[in-house]
Amino acid sequence: MKGILIFLVVFGLLVFVHEFGHFIVAKKSGILVREFSIGMGPKLFQIRRNPTTYTIRWLPLGGYVRLAGSDDESKLDPGMTVVVQLNDKKEVIRIDASESDLPIEGIPVQVIKSDLVDELTITGYENGDEDKEITYHVNHDATIIDKNKTELIIAPRDTQFQQANVWQKLATNFAGPFMNIVLGFVVFLIWTFTVPGPGTTTIQKVVNNSPAQSAKIEAGDKIVSINGKKMSTFEDISTAINESNGKTLNMKVDKNGKIDSVKVKPEEKSVQNQKVYQVGIQAKSDENAMVKLRRGWDTAVSTTGMIFSAVGNLFRHFSLNKLSGPVGIYSQTAQVSQMGFSYILAFLAMISINLGIVNLIPIPGLDGGKLLLNLIELVRGKPISEDHEAIVELIGFGLLLILIIAVTGNDIYRYFIK
Repeated sequence: MKGILIFLVVFGLLVFVHEFGHFIVAKKSGILVREFSIGMGPKLFQIRRNPTTYTIRWLPLGGYVRLAGSDDESKLDPGMTVVVQLNDKKEVIRIDASESDLPIEGIPVQVIKSDLVDELTITGYENGDEDKEITYHVNHDATIIDKNKTELIIAPRDTQFQQANVWQKLATNFAGPFMNIVLGFVVFLIWTFTVPGPGTTTIQKVVNNSPAQSAKIEAGDKIVSINGKKMSTFEDISTAINESNGKTLNMKVDKNGKIDSVKVKPEEKSVQNQKVYQVGIQAKSDENAMVKLRRGWDTAVSTTGMIFSAVGNLFRHFSLNKLSGPVGIYSQTAQVSQMGFSYILAFLAMISINLGIVNLIPIPGLDGGKLLLNLIELVRGKPISEDHEAIVELIGFGLLLILIIAVTGNDIYRYFIK
């Protein structure tokens, strides 16, 4: 149960931050955000704060930002009956197209024709009186209740995503992955304060009956060099010891200002089924805040580099085992949740950066595919036709869906069957 809750929090935060990136940049670019949803499936809760409707849905996997666009225009089919609510200027400010048994207060209208994009009009028969055809002017910021009983603002053409300039489109599409990468860096900067500071070259503790104790190395001593190579961090010391392959090391040790030369022969140990060499020392950590921040930043940078490298390797040597979907992330989260808070933070940071980078891959269906279309528009000086763009998106979505199904099936096999 603990693993499930942590998974939902981690996954929900990743989705929220990603979609918030799209949301905030779209709003700043003058693009209408009709809905901001966390979760998928049937609606659990909704609240509208002009001009956006915020919803929480039952299935806590995913989410979306619904931008005004030609594929998301509010349409009223001829012959359907809607209820319209008017303001003092006789403009339609609310349309109930849900065909619910409990419509809003207003005037029932049987629709003959409507245009909620350019002309902003509804023509129909009021109260079913076919001798009385009336055309209503629709307010630019009117709302419509759809068949799912979700109330959204209509999408006039000037608010649509397609009407934004190419730089605004680029920024909006890039913002989601970028926010995931930013989240990863922020979490790594938090993580660094939940664990001891970086190890220094000063010894905190010497293990009894260890090679270091035999060489008369004591707590408080500082390792200056190993085999003539200067040691700057404890990581340098660990690397030198592990690469010794058990051969005797010549160490220079600072003992209260006096430099002694000692010989230490590392012992072979087995750690997590891996052969390592140790001399039995523990480092004193550096708890300086700036040092910790630098470590958090460096960890985020190195993680980003490793993920970019892994993505490149994926294209060179493709394997489903190199990919994880929600099932794989859940399984990994469940394992990490048993290891403690600091491990959960590090995992969240890594997954967030990974999600941001993978979303930048120029494949239709991902944000990277949309960015590629934006770059093509920038080079051509005009956008790709909506029909061609829709075909590309449809093909990309189909391929992505197949990949998601394959990855999910492979995750189930790897983590729960194999």
